[in-house]
Amino acid sequence: MSILAWIVVGLLAGWLAGVVMGGNYGIVASIVVGIVGALLGGFLAALALGGDYVTGFNFTTLITAFIGAVILIAGVRALPGRSPV
Repeated sequence: MSILAWIVVGLLAGWLAGVVMGGNYGIVASIVVGIVGALLGGFLAALALGGDYVTGFNFTTLITAFIGAVILIAGVRALPGRSPV
């Protein structure tokens, strides 16, 4: 997947995760959360289901990145000493 596709998927997944989780992030933070979420979601999906779910700009990749971004946001919020975002 090209860097531009990673940025677009990251932006969409990060924005959707922010909407669902109730956070107001900027465009750069949404891209970072979405890209890290795609990596996390792809890793977890490969462990649980066995397969490559981050393969290009498609619906499966977007859903995998979204789920990973939601898990990432929930994990960061669960850390002790963090203010709720």
